[in-house]
Amino acid sequence: MSMAEILNYTYEDYLNWEGEWELIEGAPVSMAPAPTKIHQRLAAEMFKALHLGLKDECSECEILYETDWKVSEETLVRPDIVLTCEDEHEAYLSKAPRIIVEILSPSTAKKDETIKFDIYEREGVQYYMLVYPDDLKVKVYRLQEGRYVKVGDYTHEVLELDTMECALSLDFRQVFKKFRK
Repeated sequence: MSMAEILNYTYEDYLNWEGEWELIEGAPVSMAPAPTKIHQRLAAEMFKALHLGLKDECSECEILYETDWKVSEETLVRPDIVLTCEDEHEAYLSKAPRIIVEILSPSTAKKDETIKFDIYEREGVQYYMLVYPDDLKVKVYRLQEGRYVKVGDYTHEVLELDTMECALSLDFRQVFKKFRK
């Protein structure tokens, strides 16, 4: 019997919890303590890079930070940053974002690289980006035929994403500029 079968919490339960939580297949998962300064600064730089990198007027898409995504009644996650399109629900995301960015920390790395990786892949998130603060790099994955394929590791390159409704150019040299000595 899995943990989800034993606990089987739902979104309705989640709404009544105190503190910061995610809900993974019916099991409550405590959020990590407040992000470190470097985590917050990298998130700000990634947010800015995504915003500046949108090439066209893209009125149907928006970039959000720390927004709940209700995957199902039993699964709710809170990615660091998302680019989402045509999702009009106000309380949470109700559709798979086009891009998800997670900034890894020692307490979240395993969950981000395995559990969330699998959820995002299964739910059809087109691009998943894992930011590694210690290495100042981003691993980028693209969904192809229902599976994530690694696009590459980026430290100071420009990544052109032209497979979505809105073309996007990410300049990782600018993202990491303030962190390099």
